[in-house]
Amino acid sequence: MRFTVLGSGSRGNATLVEAGATTVMLDCGFSLVQLEQRLARAGKRPQDLSAVLVTHEHGDHASGVAALTRAHGVPVWATPGTARAAKLTDLPTCREFDCHAPFAIGELELSPFPVPHDAREPCQFVFSDGARRLGMLTDVGASTPHIVANLSGCDALVLECNHDAALLAAGDYPPSLKQRVGGQHGHLSNAQAAALLAQLDGRRLQHIVAAHLSEKNNQPHLARRALAAVMNCDDEWIAVAGQEQGLAWRELQ
Repeated sequence: MRFTVLGSGSRGNATLVEAGATTVMLDCGFSLVQLEQRLARAGKRPQDLSAVLVTHEHGDHASGVAALTRAHGVPVWATPGTARAAKLTDLPTCREFDCHAPFAIGELELSPFPVPHDAREPCQFVFSDGARRLGMLTDVGASTPHIVANLSGCDALVLECNHDAALLAAGDYPPSLKQRVGGQHGHLSNAQAAALLAQLDGRRLQHIVAAHLSEKNNQPHLARRALAAVMNCDDEWIAVAGQEQGLAWRELQ
């Protein structure tokens, strides 16, 4: 199993997860032209996609889904709440899933779990090929025991480090937006991400990726430092998925 991030941040998100002949895309917040360019950079075409999963309806995660599936017939999977909020229910390829029930797409096993975020029915995922597990967690305002239980024991983890609390407080966002970003249904700060990581069983971790960094309220070195302190590793061992370059393919051995 392997994964690559096509882009991560407030201007668009998409991640590919591959096992054998199955390639699933998590979220699509890019235009069709942008997506095709980013897929090509990863050595893929839209026709190679087995499905696109939508975590929630916000534009940076779902704005490109309809165009992708209309152009290439890619099956779309979403919770009932997300499907309705993102207006995906009219798509002939739309399929709904229960965010408490595992399911399979090709050679990938998917375990969705609900998260606190200001969306209709948001969820995140653990992907598995039966031997290795990749945990994905972005767009979440706070940790929960259920999140910890799902992400413990993963072999790789993509973890939101949206903002540095001091930079957010001192930044130029209006107070209402600062409250939303830093609230219980907003986004994880570096410190919150590190506290969550510290609760996990991380003995199997081969990769840790800091993701969904705010371009205004965070810096890659701050996210790396926070997570590396928990793992007792060199800061550079922590990868960062960027908005423009994303993250190159990573293999789970």
